[in-house]
Amino acid sequence: MSPIRMLLNLGIMVAIAYVIFAAVIFFVQPRLVYYPEYGRSITQTPDDLGLAYETVELATDDGEILHGWFVPAPDAAGTVLFFHGNAGNISHRMGYLLMFYRLGYNTFIIDYRGYGQSSGAPSESGTYKDAQSAWQYLTEKKDIAPSNVVLFGESLGAAVAAWLAAREKPALLVLASAFTSVPDMGAKLYPFLPIRLLSRFEYNTLEYLRSVNCPVFIAHSPQDEIVPFEQGRALYEAAPDPKQFLELQGGHNNGFIYMQEDWQEALGEFIRENSGTSP
Repeated sequence: MSPIRMLLNLGIMVAIAYVIFAAVIFFVQPRLVYYPEYGRSITQTPDDLGLAYETVELATDDGEILHGWFVPAPDAAGTVLFFHGNAGNISHRMGYLLMFYRLGYNTFIIDYRGYGQSSGAPSESGTYKDAQSAWQYLTEKKDIAPSNVVLFGESLGAAVAAWLAAREKPALLVLASAFTSVPDMGAKLYPFLPIRLLSRFEYNTLEYLRSVNCPVFIAHSPQDEIVPFEQGRALYEAAPDPKQFLELQGGHNNGFIYMQEDWQEALGEFIRENSGTSP
């Protein structure tokens, strides 16, 4: 076989392998975005921290049942609606519940469909429906004024929180370890693929922020090994005033732990100064 023929065959094989890999990435995207199987069991409850709480079973408009907790704080100034990241469940966010309790705020935290004890399977449109249902639960069933609700999202949950903030009128929006969009993240992970053409997900936090009209607090760590620090900075630049950026320390999943006291103090001060509420 001539060298030219060999090179041609090699090129064809590489092209076929490339197309197959791109196709795999396209079809397995839900498994790359959502990790509900990473800890479906509830490992602890607020009661283990000495916090009273209400178990909430929340029906969505399309028939799913979401599991969540409402953790009240004495003489609370407001309520934090918490959206977690793409792995684990609400029982893995106990530190946040305790932090907001100490700051004097109720917390309502839910598991998206397909996570924890919630029914169904996760999807982008589904997480948005879950967020809207949680908002309606607080503002309609709990009769909490939107001006007393702080939206909080971590990682993927930050995109969900920003989506909701662009459509409702919360007191404040808090984003922790947030990405600008799924295509931006994919382009970082697979620079050799046309990710923007292949992506089946958006979660465009950057775009949502441009329609937000409330104060915004953003926290990110330069040591974040999953979501690039520059994406957190890009979100901060796009956010409306008033806004604040807090530089965390540590990795994507432990930056909050390493900065707990500074994080709690800075966040608490920003909420008090910009939400019009004080415990």
